[in-house]
Amino acid sequence: MSRRKVRPGRGALRGWGGVAGMAVACAVTAAVTLLPLAHHGGRTAGAGTPGGVATADRARAEACTEPEASLPASGADGPNIDRIKERGKLIAGVDQNSFRWGYRNPESGGLEGFDIDLVRAIADDLLGDPDAVIFRAIPTNQRIAALENDRVDVVVRTMTINCKRLEQVSFSTAYFRAGQQVLAPKDSPITGYDSSLKGKRVCSAEGSTAYEALERKSFGALYKDDFDGTERDPDRLTVPNQLDCLVRLQLGEVDAVVTDNALAAGQAAQDPAVELKGTEPFTTEFYGVAAKKGADDLVARVNQVLVDYRAGGEDSAWMRSYEKWLATGLPGITSPPAPKYRTG
Repeated sequence: MSRRKVRPGRGALRGWGGVAGMAVACAVTAAVTLLPLAHHGGRTAGAGTPGGVATADRARAEACTEPEASLPASGADGPNIDRIKERGKLIAGVDQNSFRWGYRNPESGGLEGFDIDLVRAIADDLLGDPDAVIFRAIPTNQRIAALENDRVDVVVRTMTINCKRLEQVSFSTAYFRAGQQVLAPKDSPITGYDSSLKGKRVCSAEGSTAYEALERKSFGALYKDDFDGTERDPDRLTVPNQLDCLVRLQLGEVDAVVTDNALAAGQAAQDPAVELKGTEPFTTEFYGVAAKKGADDLVARVNQVLVDYRAGGEDSAWMRSYEKWLATGLPGITSPPAPKYRTG
């Protein structure tokens, strides 16, 4: 749920899908621990990183040519895994508002989705129990801060691996391939990520790759709030949670949303009045499990979990989860992305 009350816009909610979107956005129960994180901390590096490590990380990021390459998979334990085992619970930062990825089932009250399945697989490997998880719902712009401040062990929240983020966190190998695309009402003149965005109000989440894409090339779209990134930010065009953009679109406060096509497909399923614009995503991005910078034992262990999760071809745990949650909105995927590992 957005941390601010949404102000009425010029338009009405677009059909019954708008009601469904708002219901998912507002479904909060005590089973999920909400993080008391700062408002706009997602765009800046957190404290507590040793200077030498930070310098080395920056150097690697500057030379970064293949960000999806991660540590080799390993089933060994280590200090970070030992802490999780002593605690008896894996603490995972997730979304509870992204339909089919990480969302709260309104009937059962439980968290479900593709990302949630992966979290449970990690917990099962580390602790022998897929339910040995403390889920903490975190907004898009607080994913990195949650790791840096030791509020979570991992973030499994449709988080794109890229060189900039590698300066601040560590990533597993890729577990899903996605790309940025435009979501807009079906009757909108917007045709995609192109000149049809000129003068249009476009929403994206703070700290997201969608926002970074708009910074690079906006086609004349209005995408940045006044006082953006400060306490005076009205959170109209740039918002803490990606689902807040769908709510603003339904209210008529914005004309379009730029987000991952994987997330947008779920939102289009929630609201039949909107659709993906353009035939293909305009970027290629890979989701990874994020861990605190330097948590190499945990990253290598998650990579081993992913090796097992991908194994089995059409009967793999990955494919079963894809068929259950994503195949309807993102058809035609026949396999997970192949892992890439660093050498040297």
